[in-house]
Amino acid sequence: MPDTTIRLNTEVVLIGAGIMSATLGVILKELQPDIKIDIFERLDSAAAESSDAWNNAGTGHSAFCELNYTPESADGSINPKKAISIAESFEVSRQFWAYLVQENKVPSPENFIKSIPHLSFVWGDKNVDYLKKRFEALQANPLFKEMVFSTDFSEMKEWMPLVMEGRTASDHFAATSMKIGTDVNFGELTRSMFRYLTQLDGVTMHFNHEVKKMKQREDKSWRIKITDLASGQKKKVYTKFVFIGAGGGSLPLLEKANVPEGKGYGGFPVSGQWLKCTNPEVIARHQAKVYGKASVGAPPMSVPHIDSRMINGEKALLFGPFAGFSTRFLKNGSYSDLPLSIKPDNIVPMLVAGYKNIPLTKYLIEQVRLTPKDRITALREYVPGARSKDWKIERAGQRVQVIKKDEKEGGILEFGTEVITTADGTLSVLLGASPGASTAVSIMIDLIDRCFKDQLASPAWQEKLKVMIPSFGQALNEDPVLLAEIRKNTGAILKLNN
Repeated sequence: MPDTTIRLNTEVVLIGAGIMSATLGVILKELQPDIKIDIFERLDSAAAESSDAWNNAGTGHSAFCELNYTPESADGSINPKKAISIAESFEVSRQFWAYLVQENKVPSPENFIKSIPHLSFVWGDKNVDYLKKRFEALQANPLFKEMVFSTDFSEMKEWMPLVMEGRTASDHFAATSMKIGTDVNFGELTRSMFRYLTQLDGVTMHFNHEVKKMKQREDKSWRIKITDLASGQKKKVYTKFVFIGAGGGSLPLLEKANVPEGKGYGGFPVSGQWLKCTNPEVIARHQAKVYGKASVGAPPMSVPHIDSRMINGEKALLFGPFAGFSTRFLKNGSYSDLPLSIKPDNIVPMLVAGYKNIPLTKYLIEQVRLTPKDRITALREYVPGARSKDWKIERAGQRVQVIKKDEKEGGILEFGTEVITTADGTLSVLLGASPGASTAVSIMIDLIDRCFKDQLASPAWQEKLKVMIPSFGQALNEDPVLLAEIRKNTGAILKLNN
């Protein structure tokens, strides 16, 4: 019987058509216009999983309002390090997006980014004290200089009338505000970037294509066996470099690659749901992203927030997300994803991490058991006047938290984003969730530094990166003058109110 397998040769394979692959693909193509790139996506469209607006928190995770990025230590001090790092990375992303808009590589910025205040809101003496300390720790840094702290009831009412309505001034509330916050539709941004990328010579997008096997050959190149799900056609793709940015699907693909660097990694899936407002009058009354404190044991994706968004060209209002548990690794995945991911090399780290994160398990069980009435009760902590008839459930995205080996602990559960790169730099895999999308540009530049080190060191690549990201090689959090200039320029190009 004749072999009908199609064979393809390329230089770069991107697996997964989300914001990470789009970002890496565009940067590489800008740095080396003649590079050949093939993108493989299991679904029939780009950004349909983690990058989609309904599946992504979409705050433009700049750490302006997300309290989980500024943990309180046992001695009561606040460590701002992670928040500063994320805020810096978001400024890098803004510069890259501004470059794409200015060079007409993506259309109108209004389609994917808009200005909106970022607020943190708490109540109770202990939480108010925490927020004040957080404000003092952050506002000392140039990135957060414009942050405002308030315990003034009338001022908070101006910032977020829907949230303060029905409360009394005698209670103890506090809030911080960053007016230069943004709302980012990463689904629309991703699709715009892929539309540009796939118009270029040497770039091919393959939808409905599923990776079945991966094997590194003796010459360090990769052979990938892929099936066209629409036609059943088998393909073998040969490439020098592979990036796996498939959201929750990255872990099974890392296991297929069978590289030493991937041993011991596991994943813990967390599903989510939003409460979506259906009353246009209520939606119109809220114009902010208001984040509160997470429950004990809650994963970062479950930090409660009442969130004004632009989705598919229309203003939306969401509350949540409510967490849940599913054995799927993707929203469009299989219930066998988690069981099939358990291997001899990761079973111990997964068991240890599970044992040490019992509060998370308890939290997820409680979330799964929530009734519609319970969800409205939770909403009323943020919108006291919320009526059940104005809100409905909307399914959110699926996230897979990283579990990895640890010499001291045996296994640890990571809530951030992790990039695994082989020693030879031919394979890189992105695992984890928040704050991924907002920091995609910084993550991909770091990846290029690991996997294309010699090229990155060349004068041509260095010069081009400084064109795309004017602050490249400099720390904005240490240079207020440069930061002000960068924010002014990117704000003007992206049509933001700062």
